[in-house]
Amino acid sequence: MRKNRSIIYPLMTALSGLLVIFWLGAIGLGILVMRSEFDEIFDGALKETGERLLAIVEEGRVPDIRDGDQQERTPLAPSAHEYLVYHVRAEDGRILFHSKGSPVEPFDVPLTAGFHDSEKYRFYTAVSANGAIFLQVADQFSNRREAVRESAVTMLIPLAILLPLSLLLMAWITRRAVDPINKLREAISEKDGGNLSPVETETTPRELKPIAQSVNLLLQRVRATIDAEREFATHSAHELRTPLAGALAQTQRLLAELPDDALKARARNIERALVKLGHTSEKLLQLARAEAGLGQAAVMTDLRYVLDLVIGDYKRNLGATQRLVYASSTKPLMRMVDVDALGIVVGNLIENAVVHGEPGGRIVISIDDKGIIGIASDGPALSATDLKGLKLRFRRGTTSAKGSGLGLAIADTMVRQMGGVLELLSPASGRVDGFEARILLP
Repeated sequence: MRKNRSIIYPLMTALSGLLVIFWLGAIGLGILVMRSEFDEIFDGALKETGERLLAIVEEGRVPDIRDGDQQERTPLAPSAHEYLVYHVRAEDGRILFHSKGSPVEPFDVPLTAGFHDSEKYRFYTAVSANGAIFLQVADQFSNRREAVRESAVTMLIPLAILLPLSLLLMAWITRRAVDPINKLREAISEKDGGNLSPVETETTPRELKPIAQSVNLLLQRVRATIDAEREFATHSAHELRTPLAGALAQTQRLLAELPDDALKARARNIERALVKLGHTSEKLLQLARAEAGLGQAAVMTDLRYVLDLVIGDYKRNLGATQRLVYASSTKPLMRMVDVDALGIVVGNLIENAVVHGEPGGRIVISIDDKGIIGIASDGPALSATDLKGLKLRFRRGTTSAKGSGLGLAIADTMVRQMGGVLELLSPASGRVDGFEARILLP
């Protein structure tokens, strides 16, 4: 079976074929009817002509054959333009006179009243009242066939003209008919983890409503499952915060009281594990907020304001004043974004640069006049394979640095919810090495 089969072209082919077959059948039936009617018309004309000519003969407008005075005429070759030819014959079959263009030999039909046929002619024989004169009028079958043929051609000409127009009209009608299917397909294709709203069914055609209702039922089940997962992740992250903070505080107090270096080393391992667990729970909480559609709650905000807050916070917390290089635009850059979502995105990208960039290397944060935010870090260039999978959850490149593998996935989800695109470049733009993340917002 062929892939991506279209339902339009087979439908158009079937309709066009049926249209041509029905039209040709109608023309064939019409030709049969016309042929019968033409035969009646020609036979009527043949009979009427014969009777009128016989009346003229009987009125004495021809030589009296009883006196033996027969009119002599020069034989003429048959003419294709003579539709009717006739012979006036005596009882013994002699031709008394004939029409112009008629055969010089007597017609090979009996001298009896009525219609007769030969291979070439259709005859009508009229007999005078005294039975002494026979007038035979002949009509060529080719005349009748020509009339039928010309009528058939006249009927076929509209078919040749209207058939292409009919195909165009059927294509237009067919596309209009499948347009609701395309709209339903587009409505379904818009659904993802951030948009699970029901498909509109009020204006959906009756034939497609079961499909739309089934999709809505599926979306409802998916939404219930995702909501349960988000609720679990959110509650878990919240519930872990307090005991983790308490356990970390107790561990740090224990470190201060332990005299033995061996015991302190084990306590420091516990401290590092608790810090990592707290960091992971924080990322899970951000992921839950991202999947809940945090980035969709947009308001008009100056991007520079958000960047100033996030970069200032990182400089204070990380003590990385020398590593962070910030180049901002000089004019306001208003965009429809959620402040919290954009702060989480920029924070994760800066953290990713701090953790995975070259130790001690610069982290360049820039925003140009078009509102494109770039965060570039030093380090070796990544391969195309590693770069392609960095946005996936729990996917990390070839690095020994610590991390949860969620930062870029969270950033990408929230940027897409804000209608933007997160681009990952390696090497960084304008360089031969390094890594850069660029946020393009509409």
